[in-house]
Amino acid sequence: MKLTDRVDAARRDGPLHRLDKKVPVLPSVARMTEEAWLGDEDRAAAPAPVADAQVPAPAPAPVVDPLAELKERAAQELFVRIGTRLNDASLSEEQLHSYARAELGNIVAAEQVPLSPEERTRLIAEIGADVLGFGPLEALLADVAVTEIMVNGHQQIFVERAGHLSLSDARFTSEAQLRRVIERIVAKVGRRIDESSPLVDARLADGSRVNAIIPPLAVDGSSLTIRKFAREPLTVKDLIDFGTLSAEMAQVLDACVKAKLNIIVSGGTGTGKTTLLNVLSSYIPPDERIITIEDAVELQLQQDHVIRLESRPANIEGKGEITIRDLVRNSLRMRPDRIVIGECRGGESLDMLQAMNTGHEGSISTVHSNSPRDAIARLETLVLMAGMDLPLRAIREQIASAIDVIVQITRLSDGTRRVTHVTEVQGMEGDIVTLQDAFVFDYSAGVDDTGRLRGHAVATGVRPRFADKFRDLGIPLSPSVFQANLVTRDKR
Repeated sequence: MKLTDRVDAARRDGPLHRLDKKVPVLPSVARMTEEAWLGDEDRAAAPAPVADAQVPAPAPAPVVDPLAELKERAAQELFVRIGTRLNDASLSEEQLHSYARAELGNIVAAEQVPLSPEERTRLIAEIGADVLGFGPLEALLADVAVTEIMVNGHQQIFVERAGHLSLSDARFTSEAQLRRVIERIVAKVGRRIDESSPLVDARLADGSRVNAIIPPLAVDGSSLTIRKFAREPLTVKDLIDFGTLSAEMAQVLDACVKAKLNIIVSGGTGTGKTTLLNVLSSYIPPDERIITIEDAVELQLQQDHVIRLESRPANIEGKGEITIRDLVRNSLRMRPDRIVIGECRGGESLDMLQAMNTGHEGSISTVHSNSPRDAIARLETLVLMAGMDLPLRAIREQIASAIDVIVQITRLSDGTRRVTHVTEVQGMEGDIVTLQDAFVFDYSAGVDDTGRLRGHAVATGVRPRFADKFRDLGIPLSPSVFQANLVTRDKR
């Protein structure tokens, strides 16, 4: 009997004959080598091995899940059995998951596949995550060290840890599985994603920000980006421990918020603007009414008197859109003590500046820019996007009158996020908005052996004008926080 006939007969008569060819051979069977199937006469007739030098190294075989088809069949069967209950409002999330686990146990048992208890438990967990959760992303979402997840098609997932990107071993089995996960995420927040609306911003239940884009806009397959939020909101002590800002900076920013100065947090993408905005918002007294306005709710304010507003995209007919600008205008009629705008990226900047100039002091927002000076130019551009034909000088006067402090946060070359400037907006000189740094980041200390920057933020030695307001309001702040040491003074 030929070798191939013996292998086919053994597989046909073995424990996997019931599954036919729909399920790949289990690892325990796949490990059987050809040597184990050869008889004595076959070994004698086998050709002599070729010298290693004459045989090129084989290409590494792609990683294949031997139970992939079994998982797919079990998932489809689970959909059939509990499909009507997936949207049952009377079932809690815990009840639905418990029911699904019980049904999965029955489905896997019916397959009669020889699995160890550990393999069986893992198989049920993976199928459950695919049907009710986020599939291979579940483990990454549970990993506290992962701060961002980037899915570039179903076969490639990158993650960010400690500010550095790396390729994850996790994979989606197919584009269809990735699409199911994306649709499950956006459906939970009342959004939709399809060919007519192929991109969406959404959020997870824990507040993590999600952006998804699918074909035809994403040429190489669906793309999903998740920026995770800490389960517990970071505090100012955490940021000081991380080196994001100094204790002196924290004291000054605390006083700025309590004195109702208007603050802009400036920074690039992924620098931690929202995290810093959360920390600044924590300084707001608990007896004030706070209204937050965002595209996708991310802020985690701890006060009791907080009203959270979220914009809404247009529906499938192109109607019903509610923009950030609409919400800013509406918030002025809601008797706010503080207005916190997640990000200014359009014409709402003009409404925000007008609110700051007409009695709504203590407002806080963020803007994308690379320096305090760039933040002023960015605000000028955003105001022009409002469609008002205003002269540039009028816009600059609005900015100089409304904004008191710009806090610049930067992601440095070592992956750390640091507050590099605390800058006062002093007013106008001619046609120029004048700025004065109270704190700047000192890069002169160089880097250590691990590539981490040794520098830290230092005071410039210039006492800002808003310090007088602290004194008038009785807000305690030691004058020494603005004093520069001798080394800093010499460098300046």
